[in-house]
Amino acid sequence: MAAIITEKFRVHNARQFKEDFGEAASNTYIFIGRSYPWTDDTVPPTPANAVGEEIDAWSDMIAMKEVTSADVSHGLTRYDWDINGATKYDEYSHDVSAANPSSATSATNLYDARFFVITEDYNVYKCIRSGRNSSGVVVNSTEKPSGTSPTSLVTTTDTDAAAGRGYIWKYMYTVTASDTIKFVTNDFIPIKTLGAQTEINGDLGAFGSAGTDDGSAQYDVENQAVDGAVHHVHVSAAGSGYVGNSGTHNYTGITIDGDGSGGLCTVHVVSEQVSHITVTTPGTGYKRASIDIANISGIGSGSGASAKVIISPLYGHGADPVSELGGNYVIVNSRLEFAEGSGDFPTDNDFRRVGLIQDPFNVGTTTVATASTLTAYNQFSCSSVASLSIDDTILNANSNGAAVAVAKVVSLSTSGNIVKYTTIANNGGEYVNFTNGDQVYVDGSSVATTVALSASHPEVQRYSGEIMYIENRGAVTRAADQIEDIKLIIEM
Repeated sequence: MAAIITEKFRVHNARQFKEDFGEAASNTYIFIGRSYPWTDDTVPPTPANAVGEEIDAWSDMIAMKEVTSADVSHGLTRYDWDINGATKYDEYSHDVSAANPSSATSATNLYDARFFVITEDYNVYKCIRSGRNSSGVVVNSTEKPSGTSPTSLVTTTDTDAAAGRGYIWKYMYTVTASDTIKFVTNDFIPIKTLGAQTEINGDLGAFGSAGTDDGSAQYDVENQAVDGAVHHVHVSAAGSGYVGNSGTHNYTGITIDGDGSGGLCTVHVVSEQVSHITVTTPGTGYKRASIDIANISGIGSGSGASAKVIISPLYGHGADPVSELGGNYVIVNSRLEFAEGSGDFPTDNDFRRVGLIQDPFNVGTTTVATASTLTAYNQFSCSSVASLSIDDTILNANSNGAAVAVAKVVSLSTSGNIVKYTTIANNGGEYVNFTNGDQVYVDGSSVATTVALSASHPEVQRYSGEIMYIENRGAVTRAADQIEDIKLIIEM
């Protein structure tokens, strides 16, 4: 049985995941962990999709911070328009497949194709037509697309393109300054659908209810998109013998046939071949369309030319950017600012693991946590921390073994002789915590006495909630005057 998971399914999953962050009944947190080195700190281990991996993540978890709906965006692979003019771009087509690969990169799936770009102005454009030379070969894009018109296409004059056969671009949206800071990376850019049309689910308007105009150019693009408009007719074969003499001949007012209406184009014949076709009136409502070249009045008795009308996405180009461009990534951004949460995030150590956890409980309860930050480390005070260092392995006995508490020091404070730590497995494979009155040993020697456990830490119930994402990294160093900007890219 042949089957396929469509891009719409992936986008739907991304949209549902994104919407989870705004639901009142659910809370999602980003967490950091693993303050001590990996076996090879230059090559972090690949996380396993296993229960044991979740247990390990909990064992060295340090703290977590709530992620709000404002911290999440759909994402796209980033394709910068090449300012050196040395890159070819794929044109949008409704039928990209293994049998009909994309025009420039030969991708067998539209959403793997390079059919949109972002310029240094942070404007995003969709490629409606690739530029071609007189032989029909795709050429480099040498003229940057520009402008933010909601209806007019941008036709460029590219260096190696034949006359009238440059790139055609459709302005889609502009990445705002705030979204640039939060979500743009070297490899990904944010994307959203505002929902200006009632048939489309967006950020400002759900199905059946168009959103309020936010004054952006993107809203105008979405609102004025025309369902079934034709913007490109691709000449599949040039044929030969048309018109009967050499030179250039333009046949205007040619009807685009099909189930829509109003579409008109101009067929250009150069040296007795059909070179290209220009859409002059896009029309509306086309889901099936064709051009009858053979019956064009005056075109002559040539043969072999064929053309394919490119069908626009449902609701029209620009109506639903997330679906049209394949926004099946979710970008999550979280900023750790100094010792956030009144010291919940220590600044005297590094971390190597980040992840997402949904609906963890407050410690000792089955109540879903709602605090903006939560500690996952344990804490005690003792007689002195003078002989301790971060990442020390500490025990409550002079040697490791069964029933012995073993931990890694996450953070130290001389004020109150505070030790923040995460437990690790002892030689018996057990996770044992310190108890009040324990001594603290490092390398077989007692370095502190009179342990007094803090009842306030951890603040989150260990092993509660659902860990949905784990990423192991190299060491990320923290400092008291430093902000870490964490971006997670999740592909659906």
